[in-house]
Amino acid sequence: MKTKKKLSDLIFRYLLFLFTIVTVLSVILIGCFMVRSGGPGILRVGIFNFLFGDTWNTSVSPEQYGILPFLLSSVMAMGATVIVAVPVSVLVAIGMAHFLPRPVAAVLRTIISMLAGIPSVIYGFVGMVVLVPFVQEVFSLPAGLTLLSAVLVLIVMTLPTIISVSESSITAVAPEYMEASLALGVDKEYTLLHIVVPAAKSGILAGILLGLGRAVGETMAVIMVAGNVPDMPEFLKPVRFLTTAIVTEMAYATEETSQVLMGIGLVLFVFIVIINGIFYGLIRTSARQKG
Repeated sequence: MKTKKKLSDLIFRYLLFLFTIVTVLSVILIGCFMVRSGGPGILRVGIFNFLFGDTWNTSVSPEQYGILPFLLSSVMAMGATVIVAVPVSVLVAIGMAHFLPRPVAAVLRTIISMLAGIPSVIYGFVGMVVLVPFVQEVFSLPAGLTLLSAVLVLIVMTLPTIISVSESSITAVAPEYMEASLALGVDKEYTLLHIVVPAAKSGILAGILLGLGRAVGETMAVIMVAGNVPDMPEFLKPVRFLTTAIVTEMAYATEETSQVLMGIGLVLFVFIVIINGIFYGLIRTSARQKG
């Protein structure tokens, strides 16, 4: 029995190592492919003109390939999503873990899990039918296809993921933390916000990263509610994101434009790598402080 257990543990260890190597190699190969495919287009346009040019127009000669409006739209949408979704998600997760009755929390947990699994195109369709007319009417706009509409859809999409992971992390905190704090006369709310949540910070950051990854890489939902106009971003005007720019232009792009669109993909890849690196550093720092 001991020999079989050691053999199974060894096989599992080698399989885990193999999958880890495959994952790392996949990321490296994707990065190499993006550099090889998108690098020439960026160099042809010029890095400065490509990143900081404020005009995208492929119908004129010579074509104008400035992606600053797309980049700013993506950054603004991500920032607004984080500002709203993170505190709401953490508060809901705290309520589910420590305030709501268990039967109610169980039902709510099931609903949130279902919302996390809904395809993004469904969110986009609901946003187009319900949210876009609402924004148009509330702000008296010619059309409700705006950056604000896209941000609201992204918030709704990211909330279930962040709530689910955050609630699991908060629940996993040892009850001794809460009991020791309450025994010292500290009220429950202060204990949760200043002791339990910091103890679960690594898991909460991981949940934020997962939700943010979905928001940054989203295409179908935002293309249905954002208006898809390559102008400098304003919350009550139509915009185009990095992801939607690729989808919109690729179908009828020339060879030169295709290379530039691959360059947009390279920028998006680097953008996501930077975000992951920042959050990974925060998670490592939190884990070291906790340990």
